[in-house]
This record gives sequence, structure tokens and C-alpha cells, in this order.
Amino acid sequence: MRITKEQLKSLIKNKLHRAGLKEDHAEIAADVLVFADERGIHSHGAMRVEYYAERIAKGGINTNPVFKIEKTGPCTAIFHGDGGNGHAAAKMAMDEAIKMAKENGVAIVGVRDISHSGAISYFTNQAAKEHVIGFSVCQSDPMVVPFGGAEPYYGTNPIAFAAPSNDEKMLSLDMATTVQAWGKILHARSKNESIPDTWAVDRNGEPTTNPFDVNALLPIAGPKGYGLAMTVDVLSGILLGLPFGNKVSSMYENLSEYRHLGQLHIVINPAFFTGLTQFKQDISTSMQDLNAIKPAPGFSKVLFPGENNDIVIAEYKEKGIEIVDEIYKYLISDTIHNNQYDHKNPFAK
Repeated sequence: MRITKEQLKSLIKNKLHRAGLKEDHAEIAADVLVFADERGIHSHGAMRVEYYAERIAKGGINTNPVFKIEKTGPCTAIFHGDGGNGHAAAKMAMDEAIKMAKENGVAIVGVRDISHSGAISYFTNQAAKEHVIGFSVCQSDPMVVPFGGAEPYYGTNPIAFAAPSNDEKMLSLDMATTVQAWGKILHARSKNESIPDTWAVDRNGEPTTNPFDVNALLPIAGPKGYGLAMTVDVLSGILLGLPFGNKVSSMYENLSEYRHLGQLHIVINPAFFTGLTQFKQDISTSMQDLNAIKPAPGFSKVLFPGENNDIVIAEYKEKGIEIVDEIYKYLISDTIHNNQYDHKNPFAK
């Protein structure tokens, strides 16, 4: 079914607030989740709400955290999340990084001890809206086989980037270091749809098209994706003194305990390099250049990175955001959660 962006945000905020999140943190979390849904990234949208609600209700997310910025240098800082909501902590940390980069040219802010923060392009887009470049990486559950391995070690370990142009458009990238994010598998399960056989493997390490048979995800481009996952793990885990690799806690393990996840924001101010006006003009020119390239057979147009999101947003503004009926029924219900995620095998049906 389809509902408006405002309706969806209100429903999500209400559910998370009733689960125990402070109202301002629930507001931010809802904004991040709707950001994903209105771009068609449903794997990081409303379908996650019940999981968050269960972890919040069981004490696995600190509902009254003491957030603290620790300046470690002119361009560096650690944002201490105190086990709190990841969406709120990551947004506030990016606010600090943007402020620091505007003053000093660059900023690197590590975010420690947080819960899952959702679609991380929200935070890089946050930077681009302030006319600076945003780059962000974060940890996730160990569910990806390293190249040549038969057991998971790294998570999907996403990377996001955004740069401003001369208008409201921006170059924007948000990608898992796997062929596909785990949330996409969950989305396929929720709609009872098959998946491409290049996304994941079953218990025998064989490619599968059945999302319910998935037992591990595959890195993009074999050893290249493996190397990218390692890079993200170092920057958002080891660099911040946090658990890393297969020591990162599972999303569904011990929902009454904090997860201690890490994220790293890097912000660059173009004004300290080529100059903001020239930079934004060149970004706009690169967008136009890409759109002007002769499309390959089967394509009507070459899109610049992030343009597909703009297309989906325009469609949803007209028709409403599409969400699964069962998720809508949960959002409008009085139920906080159905006790279905604690100690769940992430690959279980």
C-alpha cells in the first residue's frame, strides 16, 4: 500500500517513542527511516521498526544516553554514543563534523558505542546540503564470507559519499561492500520474491535464488569487495578501539545488551581546495556530462550516481510511499513488538 511521507514518519516516530526512545531521538530515527523508504531503499526503512522497538523495549538501546564530543585535535574528534540510538548519534556527530570542516577545511569524527544507524547516505547527504563533501563508513553484523572462505567474518560494511552541486541535486553513493545488502534479502523475504543467484550462498556455499536459504552473503567483485570490507572494518572498528571482524555483535544477539558499533564520518570543505563555486560548478558539469553520454542498448539514459533516488522520490511524492501491508498494520497497531527478534539466527526463515 502507499501512504504519504508525513504519515509514515508520524507512525514510525510514534512507535519508537512508545517503545521508549526520547521524542527527539525518535524524531531523528523516523526521519532516517523515511529517507530510505522514499528512495525505494525499503531494506533500511519501515521494515526495521519492529526490530528497533524490541531492542529499545528490552534495554538494548540506551534511551537516556549521555552523548559527548571529545575533541582529539583541530580536525578530529570522538563522538561517544553511550549505547544510544544510532540514528540520532550519527546525525549529531555529522553536525559536529560539518561545523569542524567549515572552520578547518577537513574533519574526521569517529562515532563509538552506538546501535544500528540505518542508511548512512542520510548522513553524507546531510553534509552535501551544507555545501561540503561527506564520506561515511560503518560496521555491521559478520555475515559475509571473505574471498576464498567458507565462514562469515566481515559485515556488509557500507560506504557512503555525497558532494554538492550548483542546485539541490548532489552526487550520492551508498553501497554495501557485498553484492547486495542483507536488508535486501529481508525485503525479498517479506514479499516472497526470489533473489539473483549472485547475491548469496546457502549452507553448502552454493549460490541460491531462495532468500530463505541464504546462509552468507558474497562480497562484490570477489577479492575487491573483500578488501573494501576490510578497509571499512579498520576505519570504523579497529581505529576506534571497538570490536571488529567476527567480534562485532549480531543485530539479533542479546537484545537487552548494547551493541557498541562504530561509524566514521569524514567531511571535506571544497572552499579550502579548488574553491566552493568552482567545485560545485564542476560537479554540475560532471552530472551533465554523464547524462549526455550515449546510452547502451537497453538503457534510455545514463544516470549520475544518486539520480535514481531523485526519480523514486518524485514518484513517491505523487503516489505516496509504498510499504508492505503487514508493516503498515504493525505501525498502526498498539503492539510494541511481537518478541520475534531476540536470539534469532539472522539467516533463519
